[in-house]
Amino acid sequence: MSDPFQNLQEKTGRTMPEWFAVLDKAVPNNIGLGKHSEVLAWLKREHGVSHGFANGIALQYRARGTAPAPDDDLIAAQYAGPKESLIPIRDALLAAAESLGDDVQIAPKKSGISLRRKTQFALLEAASAQRIQLGLQLRDHPTTERLLVGNAMCSHRVNVTQLADVDDELRGWLAEAYARN
Repeated sequence: MSDPFQNLQEKTGRTMPEWFAVLDKAVPNNIGLGKHSEVLAWLKREHGVSHGFANGIALQYRARGTAPAPDDDLIAAQYAGPKESLIPIRDALLAAAESLGDDVQIAPKKSGISLRRKTQFALLEAASAQRIQLGLQLRDHPTTERLLVGNAMCSHRVNVTQLADVDDELRGWLAEAYARN
């Protein structure tokens, strides 16, 4: 399975062990870094780390020497076996969502990954071994050949079958869904 933190150093300037060292130094000096949310907020505030990477670093830091965090288990199960080839597409979609703002929340569920702001604006589902279905909250937006009618969870959907599908058009729809919610 692909490492979800493979571009951590490129994006944050540090590897996971280097982040652990930073936190090892900071935690004893900052009593307020005991909870996951406190570590997450500190990484974002003090080091400018994006929400997604800060969340991942905090989860990994607090889980050292323990079983995987439940969210990690949910995501791993969704992209296991024949769906493993979808991981680069999933990562590109998550990166596109995270680039929209610091308030993007990634909330793994049993069968998908909810992207939220105040409310859910998108939903990633590994619909088959060949595609991720990206649901978008774009009520009253016209459909196209590519932007299809959604379901009860999202007003629209896009079938993403290759990395090239995560293009400017798709990013535009994602940005609009983010802005509306």
